[in-house]
Amino acid sequence: MAVLYRDTDLTLSAEGVSKSFDGFKAINDLNFYLGDGELRTVIGPNGAGKSTFMDLITGRTTPDVGSLTFHQPDGHDVDLCKLREYQINRLGIARKFQTPSVYTQHTVRDNILLSLNRDRGVLRALFYSETQQDRDEIDEVLEIIRLGDRRDELAGSLSHGQKQWLEIGMLLAQKPRVLLVDEPAAGMSDEETERTGELLLSLEGKHSVVVVEHDMEFVRQIARKVTVLHQGHVLKEGSFDEVAGDPTVKEVYLGRQKHTDAA
Repeated sequence: MAVLYRDTDLTLSAEGVSKSFDGFKAINDLNFYLGDGELRTVIGPNGAGKSTFMDLITGRTTPDVGSLTFHQPDGHDVDLCKLREYQINRLGIARKFQTPSVYTQHTVRDNILLSLNRDRGVLRALFYSETQQDRDEIDEVLEIIRLGDRRDELAGSLSHGQKQWLEIGMLLAQKPRVLLVDEPAAGMSDEETERTGELLLSLEGKHSVVVVEHDMEFVRQIARKVTVLHQGHVLKEGSFDEVAGDPTVKEVYLGRQKHTDAA
């Protein structure tokens, strides 16, 4: 049964959410609450429901039961279950998948320009003229993702980690309230991983950010509050130390992960 929860600083809430595929319950009576400007890390074993939960939030699929609510600053609640994927994106919920997707034949700067939160109607696009506000916003994003010195280079020339940062920048250019990031540290060098953590930490307080990650050292770096999913349900929530020290979490996830890493 859902646990009712209300908070004036709440941005996103899921209550009593379940989703099944061919009899398999990927999400099972899930309750999840994300605060305004909060940085949340979500972990869990393979099959825990992390990707399905992201799909539900962004409208790629809909829950069988339960509610998904996007709370607006003016106090208005939006039922995400009634909206399509593009409508949810326009509301200010952006998602970054694990594999970076950038315009490789365009410069780093132009990737940001193309992503700015502007009216993209056909006529406006044909006759669009770049403004000083555009240039200021591009410079701001490039500073955040630390790619200002690569602004005029083709995105295809960037390293894997730099492409990840660029895609995060492209999402930031859309001015989202909620940013969902899937395994950003995958395939990165140690230095890139550390810089990615610094980037995500810099967004805290400005955006509500949910990071799904398997790399526990990376989780330790960015963790504020950690949610552990298991069999589509919240198993544990708390600080990194609280979660890492929980016997059940160790049994269903951390111990299994160490075994996998050792193999």
